[in-house]
Amino acid sequence: MKPIATVQLMNNMKSNKKELSPKQREELLGALKARFEKNMSRHQGLVWAKVQARLEANAEKLWSLSEMERTGGEPDVVGQDKKSGEYIFFDCSEQTPAGRVSLCYDREALDSRKEHKPKSSVMDMVVAMGIEVLTEEQYFELQKLGEFDTKRSSWVKTSAEIRKLGGALYGDRRYGRVFIGHNGAESYYSGRGFRGVLKV
Repeated sequence: MKPIATVQLMNNMKSNKKELSPKQREELLGALKARFEKNMSRHQGLVWAKVQARLEANAEKLWSLSEMERTGGEPDVVGQDKKSGEYIFFDCSEQTPAGRVSLCYDREALDSRKEHKPKSSVMDMVVAMGIEVLTEEQYFELQKLGEFDTKRSSWVKTSAEIRKLGGALYGDRRYGRVFIGHNGAESYYSGRGFRGVLKV
């Protein structure tokens, strides 16, 4: 017989596995397909059946998409990488994902706060979800597909040079145009989350 501790460890490893149940897979694929078909202008020339085939062959990526969905990102296909053939998903919720607000930028910023610390940081959360934060360039690409963050804002990937000086960048849309602004990386707001990108 295996020691109880070993059995518990194996059970924990199973529960931590980044894989969805058959029912969860079916529900997620249904939601992604409906969103894909409703917003064809975001991915002209792409075919859902091919996207689905890639998703079904990548259980861990599908899990990451489920995390994007669970936290309010409403992920959708926005293009295809011409070199790798991978499909590119962005969070396409109208406002920044509601399940990812009140986060400072990274672990260093979180650790620097002496009091009133937020629950986590953007960079810790993206690692846990298996995705990446939109870059400035990607944020502008997203904004060409519609009007996003008209009432809220989203942290975007910040260069090492700016981080060394204590800052971090965010984007939003106001007065009919898109802005990139800055704050101290340790700051956090109930109206600011982050948008992710995932290639499948």
